[in-house]
Amino acid sequence: MHASHPLYLGIDTGGTYTDAVLWSEAHGPQGKVLAKAKSLTTRHDLAVGISGAVDAVLDKAGVNPAAIKLVSMSTTLATNALVEGQGGRVALVMIGFSEADLARDGLKTALGTDPLVLCEGGHDVHGNARTLDLGALEAALPELAKSVSGFAVCAYFATRNPAHETAARDLIREATGMPVTTSHELSAKLGGPRRALTTLLNARLISMIDRLVAATEGFLDKRKINAPLMVVRGDGALVSAQFARQRPIETILSGPAASLVGARHMTGIDNAVVSDIGGTTTDVAVLDHGRPRLDPEGATVGGFRTMVEAVAMRTFGLGGDSEVSLEEGGLKPKMSLGPRRLVPLALAGMVHGEAVSVELERQLRAPNPGRMDGRFAVRTGVPEQLAAGLTAPEAKLYDQITGVPQPIDRLLTSNAQNATLNRLVSRGLVHVCGFTPSDAAHVLGRQANWDEAAARLGAELFARKRDGRGQPVAASPEAIAERVLATLTRLSAEVILETAFAEDGLDGAATVAHALVQRAVDAHPGIARFTVALDRPVIGLGASAPLHYAGLPPLVGNECVVPRDTDVANALGAVVGQVRVTAEARVSQPKEGLFRVAVGELLRDFTDEEAAMALAEAEARAIVGARARDAGTDAAEVEVTVDLKVSTVESQRMFIEAHVLATASGRPRIAV
Repeated sequence: MHASHPLYLGIDTGGTYTDAVLWSEAHGPQGKVLAKAKSLTTRHDLAVGISGAVDAVLDKAGVNPAAIKLVSMSTTLATNALVEGQGGRVALVMIGFSEADLARDGLKTALGTDPLVLCEGGHDVHGNARTLDLGALEAALPELAKSVSGFAVCAYFATRNPAHETAARDLIREATGMPVTTSHELSAKLGGPRRALTTLLNARLISMIDRLVAATEGFLDKRKINAPLMVVRGDGALVSAQFARQRPIETILSGPAASLVGARHMTGIDNAVVSDIGGTTTDVAVLDHGRPRLDPEGATVGGFRTMVEAVAMRTFGLGGDSEVSLEEGGLKPKMSLGPRRLVPLALAGMVHGEAVSVELERQLRAPNPGRMDGRFAVRTGVPEQLAAGLTAPEAKLYDQITGVPQPIDRLLTSNAQNATLNRLVSRGLVHVCGFTPSDAAHVLGRQANWDEAAARLGAELFARKRDGRGQPVAASPEAIAERVLATLTRLSAEVILETAFAEDGLDGAATVAHALVQRAVDAHPGIARFTVALDRPVIGLGASAPLHYAGLPPLVGNECVVPRDTDVANALGAVVGQVRVTAEARVSQPKEGLFRVAVGELLRDFTDEEAAMALAEAEARAIVGARARDAGTDAAEVEVTVDLKVSTVESQRMFIEAHVLATASGRPRIAV
């Protein structure tokens, strides 16, 4: 069956679920989804979740794995890690910068307690070198090698001359053998601190994406699926897994970008607001004329503006597994969701059984509600070396936490330990389990894939929390569950409208919070009545979109289209996309009559403008051609655009600068 034409396997590894889809292009212009399946994402061993989903899809379709000629995956792991503040401990090496530069672009916040090494060196705007001194780095390396999982290197004006970054990279690799990310490999844009931030985040994500690719490759090998493996980048383009391993930062917004490609493919709608709700995040973006809007300034994730060109997507910490909390001390306390993801009690109950239910029942028997009721801590199961560099209190608490959820009210003995636990969570070493919208859906019978009894116990514990008058916040588990789901739909409308306002050039968050907009969304009765409406429909994506977006149309003033295969939009988008890579070259004029070409790691001077431009274009074409092959296509078409800046002074043409951009795109190569 289906063996006469190539089959494509799409995989999406999300924070909660791993999806798989088997697609064939031999069924009309949109092809056909032959089978789809889901399996829980297993963060400690990603191969388990991947094999669960892929085996199920192969079984449903009844195909020979050898018929699969291309495997492509999207992932929200990098996005989720940045939203939740997770990732490996990394040493940042800055060459030619001062400590004052850390104050720009959120770099100091992003660095946190990770080590920083400052060295003398760097270049000027024309690529002329200052004196390089890597003594501070050399002295720090023996100690750093024991306490970090990788290095990020950023030198002053490295985009104009990367020699000092290359020297530092070679020194680190020779001394430690550890992964090193250099800033010039990731971006050709100016703005040192933001380039350093992007490089730091890339270095943090390497081990995570490396584990994902290795797990997938290992699984494909076992199943005798001998096909190229591709990964979706944040702009929706496909690149080879090897390419993504070196540049994992480019996979931030990979899942959302794939979902946009999938949404357009499934609905045929050219203009829409696409809202993709997952377990951890809701991702909202705009489709214009069939193409996703890209963010020319770089993707913003987890509050950090990077230099990664990606879909102009706004990511909000709002999803089915969002933490449910109440504001402290209000007479009628307001409910909030997220941004932190919890392991839902229903899921913890299904996996761990009585270890969860017995403790929930114990807490319910207590005469008064406790602050930590319905909360558990459990190890994520990541490799032990990722726990390097813990402080003594962190190491002590980490040793007490096991692979079985433990009630936090018994685990922690002081309020100070709560902060310690949160640091372990942010390092990706520990999960907190608690009450979420997914549990609320189980209580109301609108979701039934996990343990309904554990969800109900969690809802009972939550409902008996007290408001400012000392009264329970809800009369029953059903009442609190209804309130949670209504809050999620309402907040979903707000994030969709916030995105629309921002795309229209307004301050999205401030505009949606304005009393007039709030009245319009609530359809508040008054002498003066307000309405708010989108100019295009919403495409709702995600397995829980039919549930959470059913009440959306009156809140956003337009229809909400939920396509049939909405639950696997990301996995489908992963296989219908194209490889697309770029390379840049610059020609500057350090002094009159001298034309300097900077492209890749090449720096060359000419006295003739035409010769300099010819080399810049030829090198950009050669580099982008090689990158396209590395990224996974043998059939790339190359386009070159030249932005030439000149001025006229006293009727004389004056060359200022030229920017050459080469873009290669094509369908990925498939197994022959």
